[in-house]
Amino acid sequence: MGFLFRMALTAFGLWLASRLVGGVAIESDLTLFIAAILLGFVNAVVRPIAVVLTLPITLVTLGLFLWVINAGMIGLVAWLLAGFEVSGLGPALLAAAIVSVTGWLGSSFIGSRGRYEVIVVRR
Repeated sequence: MGFLFRMALTAFGLWLASRLVGGVAIESDLTLFIAAILLGFVNAVVRPIAVVLTLPITLVTLGLFLWVINAGMIGLVAWLLAGFEVSGLGPALLAAAIVSVTGWLGSSFIGSRGRYEVIVVRR
């Protein structure tokens, strides 16, 4: 259930980025969900390799280069998937920021086991 929630968060972040950023375009809802799944796969497989290979520059930039890596992952998904277009580095950086923030906010509701967490306060 947590995986589906995270995929929906990624899809929402990509949809929001396509609405707010001029250089990001998604043709259909099906393309949006395929892009979310593909971005999850790319983040699980390719991103760790990119992080390790760019560790020195990440350390020098105090971690800000991770933002560029995230933008690169979105660019890679756009390159692999027809119907998902990112027109350059600037739109990719903005899209990466939007997807990261929506994922971060949404992940605050998911526990370490991938389940929803609700805090109930009784008085």
